[in-house]
Amino acid sequence: MNTSILHQNIQEFITQNSGASITKLALQKNPFPEIDWILILNQIEAKSKAKDKLPTWFLTENIIYPGKISVEQTSSEKTAAYKASLISGDSLIDLTGGFGVDDYYFSQKFKKIAHCEISEDLSAIVKHNFEQLKVQNCTFYAQDSTTVLKELNQKWDWIYIDPSRRNDAKGKVFMLKDCLPNVPDLLDFYFEKADSILIKTAPLLDLSAGLSELKFVKNIHIIALENEVKELLFEIHNHYSGEITIKTANLLKDKIETFEFILGDDTVFPIYHLPQRYVYEPNSAIMKSGGFDEVSTVFNINKMHKHSHLYTSDDLIDFPGRAFEIEKVIPYSKNEMKAELVNQQANVTTRNFPDTVENIRKKWKIKNGGNLYCFFTTDKNDSKIVLICRKII
Repeated sequence: MNTSILHQNIQEFITQNSGASITKLALQKNPFPEIDWILILNQIEAKSKAKDKLPTWFLTENIIYPGKISVEQTSSEKTAAYKASLISGDSLIDLTGGFGVDDYYFSQKFKKIAHCEISEDLSAIVKHNFEQLKVQNCTFYAQDSTTVLKELNQKWDWIYIDPSRRNDAKGKVFMLKDCLPNVPDLLDFYFEKADSILIKTAPLLDLSAGLSELKFVKNIHIIALENEVKELLFEIHNHYSGEITIKTANLLKDKIETFEFILGDDTVFPIYHLPQRYVYEPNSAIMKSGGFDEVSTVFNINKMHKHSHLYTSDDLIDFPGRAFEIEKVIPYSKNEMKAELVNQQANVTTRNFPDTVENIRKKWKIKNGGNLYCFFTTDKNDSKIVLICRKII
């Protein structure tokens, strides 16, 4: 860890240039020739990326950033805070500490936490930053986490782990066994050290693949930020054998959209219906969950087709996703398209439809944008239709 960048004049320069073009700055003469110019530029770039994602770090003085990649790969504060709201206890050990954003929020829910990070430099940076952030209940271990667990030889309330994909796993179907640490292989060892484990994975992991590699799964949390799925969390408890609950959360600026259901519930039977007054499109967390029949049952709204994942009702409901009022339903035919949409401006979405958005726009000369929303989809009678809608604010 290079502490020379903590000199007051350098910190002021970094703050003043946050958000500036790194390409233009790189062409300037280094105003601090005693410090590596690349190091300063890296701090400016990383701090710029932290402004929206990590506002607490951005607004705290004398923070050291390990580089823009670490900032890009770390949890955002919003997802970290939500994650910490899910668990609590006396002690937690993070086996893949990284930049420490998750641990900052875990420290507010646990009496003591441990941050394991195999990179000595990154471990030192996080320790320094936590001093600036006034976190006093975290211990740092710059070692392999398996070694730390063995040497400490104690029971923890929770183990938290965010395994990273091995470089040689590129191009393969994403599996937990292709990550470091290899959680499936180490699971029995982990249960010797804690009865509860929270595993974070990338959003592209298939839920069924995760379930096939793990045991004792109680909850699967799907977390989206502004309708973009950011992470999956597998919550497992030693010897648990009950129902598995899927819990989704879409973190928006002014609210959190939540939805949950029991995986494999055989009492769920959706009702199919032709388009009514309103149409609903689930948020991305629900789409990832696969709970499409459950949406119909829980909200008592009709499904338009088994594979369309659009819902409809005559009465407007508060829905975790987007809601639209249908102005017109037309069959997908040449004459109808010419009469209604050719050369028009509209937002186009396809759901269970044989053509792509790009081809539809090109074929019918539909310009992007505007206040009109068109869903090209298939109804319960397997007819290809277009829903012409206005979005409900």
